[in-house]
Amino acid sequence: MAHDTPSPAPSTPATPARTLLPMILPALVVGVGASLLFLAVSGLAEQLQHVLWSTLPDALGVGRYSVFWMLVVLTGTGILAGLVVWKVPGHAGPDPATTGLDAPVMAPVVLPGLLIATALTLAGGPSLGPENPIIAVNVGLAFWLGNRLLPAVPGTAWPVLAEAATIGALFGTPVAAALVISEALAGRQTRGHLWDNVFAPLVAAAAGALTTTLVAHPSFDLHLPPFSRPGWADLLSCLVVASLAALLGMCAVYAFPYVHGAFSRLRHPMLILPAGGLVLGLLAALGGHLTLFKGLNEVAELAQDPDGWSAGQFTVMAVVKLAALLVAASSGFRGGRIFPAVFIGAAFGLAAHALVPAVNPSVGVSAGVLGVLLAITRQGWVSLFTAAILVSSPAILSLLCIASLPAWLLVTGRPQMQLKKDGSAVR
Repeated sequence: MAHDTPSPAPSTPATPARTLLPMILPALVVGVGASLLFLAVSGLAEQLQHVLWSTLPDALGVGRYSVFWMLVVLTGTGILAGLVVWKVPGHAGPDPATTGLDAPVMAPVVLPGLLIATALTLAGGPSLGPENPIIAVNVGLAFWLGNRLLPAVPGTAWPVLAEAATIGALFGTPVAAALVISEALAGRQTRGHLWDNVFAPLVAAAAGALTTTLVAHPSFDLHLPPFSRPGWADLLSCLVVASLAALLGMCAVYAFPYVHGAFSRLRHPMLILPAGGLVLGLLAALGGHLTLFKGLNEVAELAQDPDGWSAGQFTVMAVVKLAALLVAASSGFRGGRIFPAVFIGAAFGLAAHALVPAVNPSVGVSAGVLGVLLAITRQGWVSLFTAAILVSSPAILSLLCIASLPAWLLVTGRPQMQLKKDGSAVR
């Protein structure tokens, strides 16, 4: 008896080159523009940070990072950010607790207030990075300008180009953007081949990354002790540290709706943000000045001397920074969570090295960053990429890939560090 064999599914036709080529110029323009905006906001925030944390305390004769001054500046930052959220048109966008890297398209009137609030956060010391609001602003600008200047380009293309360009600019490489886009496309039904879909975003990301590299010369290499050939002890260390770091990060994730709800009961931004700033000042007094700001420069300072602090000191910094990230994200400060999560993971990994010297500091840092990022962001590729680029060693990547498996099992299917409009956690 004959059996009919199922016919193979028709292959997806590739996108012709004549369709992709017209996207190159818009992608290049978006990439360069996104990078320049990121660099401008970062430069302005650095200048304001110097005034707030160097010029003013020196002129007043108070310690730059004295408890008094940290309380004053962080509470003052909360007051200024509260004024922006309250009075500036657009109110600096939606509650940042409800948004992630995939930013909604905001009206142009919202964007100036969001930029001001972001610069205040970066300069004033709250533990948040620039990524989420800068992506949101670039997405809004690209969508608004692109649809008016180049109406022939599909409107849905502009947000994707802007997001890819900003991620490329933030990390100084298009690889991170390609990984984020590929991960996003995996959950959607898309037409064409994968590389057809990522072609234009990858051009935008490359342009953004190259612009940042040429102008600012960023580097994520922490110059940790060299790591060449992994051994069994390194594999065990990586597995344990990544899993424990993921559990640490999940503590903040589970607490997020409750802390956000507590601040929300104050109801007004002129109460919520100053209260958040005051709590952040108290946390900074407990953890020290290294637990302030987005954490990228501070984590480099930690990595310069992996044996310069005790296990207890590293642990306190990791826990305080995690609490500061939780408070800042819950009380309405505009900013992202990737860069402070890097500090938390690095401090946790160095604590593991200080407690068990057999844990290679490079392995401890990269595994700690991997675990915390998986818990905080739920972005697998970005977590792997970020953890790997902190250590200039291809050998670390195989360990991280293996360690990501148990760490992912600990976080997947559980609440995320993002809330719905009703205050419940996204799953």
